[in-house]
Amino acid sequence: MAIQNIFVVGAGLMGSGIAQTAITSGYNVVLNDQRQEALERAKMGIENRLQHMVSKGTMSEEELKACMARLTIDSRMTAAKDADLVVEAIFEDLDAKRSVFETLEKICKPHTIFASNTSSISLTALGAATKRPERVVGMHFFSPVPKMKLVEVVFGLRTAQDVLDDVQEVGRRMGKTMILAKDKPGFIVNRALLPMLNEAVEILDEDIGTVEDVDEGMKLGCNHPMGPLELADMIGLDILLQVMQVFYEDLGDTKYRPSHLLRKMVTAGYLGRKSGAGFYLYENGTSMGVNPVLTREHSLGQKD
Repeated sequence: MAIQNIFVVGAGLMGSGIAQTAITSGYNVVLNDQRQEALERAKMGIENRLQHMVSKGTMSEEELKACMARLTIDSRMTAAKDADLVVEAIFEDLDAKRSVFETLEKICKPHTIFASNTSSISLTALGAATKRPERVVGMHFFSPVPKMKLVEVVFGLRTAQDVLDDVQEVGRRMGKTMILAKDKPGFIVNRALLPMLNEAVEILDEDIGTVEDVDEGMKLGCNHPMGPLELADMIGLDILLQVMQVFYEDLGDTKYRPSHLLRKMVTAGYLGRKSGAGFYLYENGTSMGVNPVLTREHSLGQKD
């Protein structure tokens, strides 16, 4: 099936990145979110990023205008009626994602493919929320979407081969490298990566090393481009916690149990870059040093 019209649900970092990548690859995109202000912000962000490409000489003004002409923002789910492909990019919650697909089931044409950008949730479970489980598939993009080359294509128990072929063609047109993953928690990349990040938090919590030591150790000792705590901040500590909880519940092994310190950080509102503080403090996205709550010592004053 030739795909030309894409409906992206969720105007956050991932959704807007997917929309940007799609319009620069020649697709017509409707970007959807319940919040009009989120849509306006996403559209402005996309245009600003494309304008930056113009200033660098990697895109012309005419190409920018053509890209923006292919982008529509709409808060109504009914705007998905002509979509060939839906890409759901909301937060990691099974019930919320199922609700999106259940709603779109009544709106979209029978041929429409339902893809989820989930990083951990079962595609078989999402497919069961629809009358088209064979047309439900995972397309796990990585952040920032316009720059990261990888997409994990995840097949549920009933996903059809022609659907895999169609989304692979979409990925290729977007300039992505596609890898195929079975429907197991975390798939390939996050199944390997996120337990490592969780263990780095555990190492910090056990006072084996400082924030800087943990990150420097993995960068210089393992040649990682970012330290695990830096990367956790970039991903979002709330997202890391959610996914580790899915691993722990679905796989039942204590090695996937979320770190106690990770839980405390999220409870305290330290979510990483997006909140301005995680393991590091941030100002306009730039690290300003280690979060002082992780280095502060406490004591009780002595009475006279």
